Amino acid sequence: MNDPMYDNTSMLAFIGDAAYELRVRLRVAASGSFHSERLHREATRYVRASAQARAMKALFGGLSEEEQRLAKRARNKRIATKPKNADPVDYKWATAFETLLGYYCLTGQTEKLDAVAAEAMRITEEAANG
Repeated sequence: MNDPMYDNTSMLAFIGDAAYELRVRLRVAASGSFHSERLHREATRYVRASAQARAMKALFGGLSEEEQRLAKRARNKRIATKPKNADPVDYKWATAFETLLGYYCLTGQTEKLDAVAAEAMRITEEAANG
């Protein structure tokens, strides 16, 4: 693979979505609940577009210039279909978030991926708690 920074942002978002979903599921599973419906409901609050958008907006200023450029490129990419259950602006910010995580994943920046995912989950929890 070439430098993932310049690869297709849709591919990076695809990988980032899976990487974040796994981290969210591990966190939710650690809660001790084993009821599948409750686990799914808990995970959904972290991975919905509005939560990812909120996290990306909060994290954006702390990113490097290179990371900001990648996030902007993903956010500004024209979407071919209308998101079903998300505000289009939130959807674009969420795509930027997933793209960034995909970039970290494919460039072997596991510690950065874990740190950003954990901070995004903390932001989501903080928003839910008021």
